Amino acid sequence: MAVPSESTLVGRAQDGDIVSFEALVRAYQGLVFRLAQRMLGDRGDAEDVVQDVFVLVWRRLPTLNDPAVFHGWVYQIATRRCLNVLRTRTRHPYPSGVAIDIEVSADPTRPSEPGDDDPSAVAVHAAQLAGLDTVLQTLTDEQRACWVLREMHELSYTEIAYATRLPVATVRGRLARARQNLAKGMASWR
Repeated sequence: MAVPSESTLVGRAQDGDIVSFEALVRAYQGLVFRLAQRMLGDRGDAEDVVQDVFVLVWRRLPTLNDPAVFHGWVYQIATRRCLNVLRTRTRHPYPSGVAIDIEVSADPTRPSEPGDDDPSAVAVHAAQLAGLDTVLQTLTDEQRACWVLREMHELSYTEIAYATRLPVATVRGRLARARQNLAKGMASWR
């Protein structure tokens, strides 16, 4: 049995097919969670955002005119929701002594890297990711959104502009500043 295309699933979900919508949720919930986790730095807030995003997607799905843009549309909703959460809460760094939830080798799609079997290499990698998370939280919300969408979700500049509702030139500038700030913040890891 052939797997329906994303556009087909979107069209069916727009017609009220719950099974198709559930397939879309399964396809995107991990991506939306990772985006929210990196943007917000808090697992609970990220889980809330995922739930809010898919409730909003379900409600607004009938208004989506072109099922082919579903991918960018979901990223736009998720990015806007994360930025709204950041605007409404007081900024707080990670509490000291609290471990950050990081997926080191649980992702079966991630290619294995040298040292994956070495516990010390895995620990160093986890520490580097924790350091990256800490430095990411020092970026402005808009810089962080642009960087996470580009570097972690591999969206094009045009897709990022659509997701953030910014001009492409602004996206490029925010990415450049984010990369400079991250390079400074991660300099001790070189």
